[in-house]
Amino acid sequence: MDAMFSVRSNAVTTGEHYHYAAPYRDAGDDASPEPETESGAFYARLHHERELNRSARIHLFSNAAHLTPGQVLEPQGDVITALEEGVVLTLVTYRGARDSRLHVSVWGMPYTERYCFRPAEIPRPEIHGTLPARTESREKNDIYAHLDEQGRYRVRLDFDRSDSEPGYGYLWLRMAKPYAGETLGWHTPLIDGTEVAIAYSNGDIDLPYIAYALHDSEHPDLVNRDNHTRNVLRTPANNKLRMEDRRGEEHIKLATEYGKTQLNTGHLVDSQGQRRGQGAELRTDEWGTIRAGKGLFVSADAQAKAQGEALDRNAALKEIDRLNQQLQQLEIAAEQAQALKADVDSQIAMFEQRLKPLNEALLISAPEGMALTSGEHLQMTATKNVAINAGGDISAGVMGNMTALAGERLGLFARTGQLSLKSGEGPAEVQAQNASLRLFAEKKLTLSSASDISFAGKKRITLIGGGSYLRLEAGKVEYGTTATYIRKVKRTMFAGANSTPTPSISIPLVDDLIRNGFFDEQFRILDDSGKPMANVPYFISSENGETFKGVTDNQGLCKRVFSKESAKLTVWLGVLALERW
Repeated sequence: MDAMFSVRSNAVTTGEHYHYAAPYRDAGDDASPEPETESGAFYARLHHERELNRSARIHLFSNAAHLTPGQVLEPQGDVITALEEGVVLTLVTYRGARDSRLHVSVWGMPYTERYCFRPAEIPRPEIHGTLPARTESREKNDIYAHLDEQGRYRVRLDFDRSDSEPGYGYLWLRMAKPYAGETLGWHTPLIDGTEVAIAYSNGDIDLPYIAYALHDSEHPDLVNRDNHTRNVLRTPANNKLRMEDRRGEEHIKLATEYGKTQLNTGHLVDSQGQRRGQGAELRTDEWGTIRAGKGLFVSADAQAKAQGEALDRNAALKEIDRLNQQLQQLEIAAEQAQALKADVDSQIAMFEQRLKPLNEALLISAPEGMALTSGEHLQMTATKNVAINAGGDISAGVMGNMTALAGERLGLFARTGQLSLKSGEGPAEVQAQNASLRLFAEKKLTLSSASDISFAGKKRITLIGGGSYLRLEAGKVEYGTTATYIRKVKRTMFAGANSTPTPSISIPLVDDLIRNGFFDEQFRILDDSGKPMANVPYFISSENGETFKGVTDNQGLCKRVFSKESAKLTVWLGVLALERW
């Protein structure tokens, strides 16, 4: 239903006449009597005066041929208030014929000094639809987009036949995009020669923009009837996002040419479309890094149809917890046997504090097996502990040397089975370089040799059996028993005194390089030219009373000093050191 309602009132009526997208750059000062030309206030003043022109209109008929626009008529007699200052003529038309008199039509408005006559606006030309064009760079076949600081393009309209300098055929144009915002958006730059469609906002010829880009016969579409199942985003440098929608062969490829770095997921294919695998692949010819500041979980445990939590580590944690419990039972047996115990507490602490919450830790899990291989070297290091647990066997085989070094103690314990140390061809040597060596067996202890057996002691050798003994020492052989001494021999011979020298065994001095829980420091003595000073006496004292002395080695190094507490050290060299020795 349509309805109209007319209101007439002598009261002052106010309102706002709003013009959208007026063609001005600066707002200007609407309070100024003379606003800046072509400012917003300037155009608003013109629109206001044009509306005031329409507030009172006068239409007269006359036969006076001398009337012209711009003249001011001064009405005589009683006139309305609006016409007291006169009437300015704004339009005059003439009509006459041989068979009729002259007709003059006059349009005017009240004359006033408060505002001027403003003719009606001339309709602006408009362009609707789009115009074909091509992006243009200052360099022909430029491999990069030609943009200004605002990300705008230069284009050349296809119908433009003017001979202008490359890159200056048209004004800078914005490009419409699917997403935009302050410091965010989606912009895939267009290079030289790309066909585009130029549209005009609201048909305004002063507001052109690039509506979209098109493929043509010289620049064919990257998706056509031959690969119509693919969705592809590819840049001029062949950076690529490809999504395959062929049923049963779905895949996504994210790739760059640099180092052939790629992330492939789903049905993996080569450049010819031939299948080369399935699942996921992250590869590069350059270096690779996987970094996770809070923790990283790598697993081969199945999680069908991506159901469940991404960090579901229950299978891995249960296996670790089960082996920790087995190790605790083995530790109890080792403690009862007075063997060196494993540090199970640190493993449990790591399990509770690092692995369960995945707190800055790397957890790798595989339900059926795991292998680490290297063409050259494989190294495992830890600032604190390295723990290896197995519910079954641990086998280590090397074709060269195997070395186990311990800064403090080394323990071997077999709870139920055999402990075997054998050398196939070379000698087997056991040394206790700074302490005693003990061999003990609950049952029979056997030492046998296919050749000779030699017992040598630098001071003495004592053999004890059931209380009877035989003691061999320098210049003396002693044996004793509480009962019978039996000798069963065929012949006994006596000769002059004699002895066999004890084999010389050189035991190297092993310095403590690692002492857990100690503070340590080492000094290097250099001369004025920066060269190491060898064989220099030194004396080191700490503020807690500890002292250390010696001479520097060929590298100018003092021996490393250790202390249970942090302390200030003082070093004396040369004669000053010798005085304190």
